[in-house]
Amino acid sequence: MMISERWFHSDLGSQYTSDEFANLIETFNMTHSFSYKGSPYDNACIESFHAILKKEEVNHVQYLDEYSAKIALFQYIEGWYNRKRIHGSINYMTPQEAENFCRNAG
Repeated sequence: MMISERWFHSDLGSQYTSDEFANLIETFNMTHSFSYKGSPYDNACIESFHAILKKEEVNHVQYLDEYSAKIALFQYIEGWYNRKRIHGSINYMTPQEAENFCRNAG
């Protein structure tokens, strides 16, 4: 297995476990990781993020094209989600505050 810095994480659905999909992942020099069978919590973090992203950004905007969508999503994630939006799972800090705290603690 080739180790890369690019990962594609998915569940064990047939569309992701097919030989055709495995070949596609390999074409992009990516490593494919899977959720554990029967584990509803394995993707909980990213599924929560996607739900918030849709609720707070995507469902309220009509993007003109792929480029404008990329810019808007970057602005949402880096300008709001990571820097200003507090997160209950990290003691009601922003991700940036939590990162700064950890950096300064060492």
